[in-house]
Amino acid sequence: MRITNVTTRSGDEGNTSLASGDRVSKASQRVCAYGDVDELNSFLGLTRSRIVDGELQQLLERIQNDLFVLGADLATPVPESGSNKPDPVRRTSSAEIENLEKAIDQYNKTLPPLEEFILPAGSEAAALLHVARAVTRRAERQAVHLAQAEHINPHVVIYLNRLSDLLFVLARVVNRQSGSKEVFAKFT
Repeated sequence: MRITNVTTRSGDEGNTSLASGDRVSKASQRVCAYGDVDELNSFLGLTRSRIVDGELQQLLERIQNDLFVLGADLATPVPESGSNKPDPVRRTSSAEIENLEKAIDQYNKTLPPLEEFILPAGSEAAALLHVARAVTRRAERQAVHLAQAEHINPHVVIYLNRLSDLLFVLARVVNRQSGSKEVFAKFT
């Protein structure tokens, strides 16, 4: 796809086109869901600017690409079952979820067991990963909200759930790499 004109004026009245060509309100559940994913992807781009570890950089870049696919998945209604219409987009699949699970296991093995709740704090990079985790949770809530109203690819919600887990683990990893101590929550 080649984008030749960024300004189209077609959204000036508060509507936008889905990948299917259907026009919907920019406040629709579907647009809010893929908008939160777009915000998350942008925030991960900012986070990457503070990550020095090359392996983590590659992982986060792969996740950004996954999120681009996931956003397109949300922006394109799933064809109704029994429809002879081919599905025009690549959907988020179990393979992307498995990649996240492998990364969670790989990085979590390097950490001491967590026995207390930790605050989203530490180094700047870790704090950014915690914010990305919170944005992921919001995107997940929007996807669940959309799934309650319309049929969506079920892998979307699972992917976002696993991603928030991974970002939590990576925040802990980055804190250890930087020598920042975890800050434990106090309930007194």
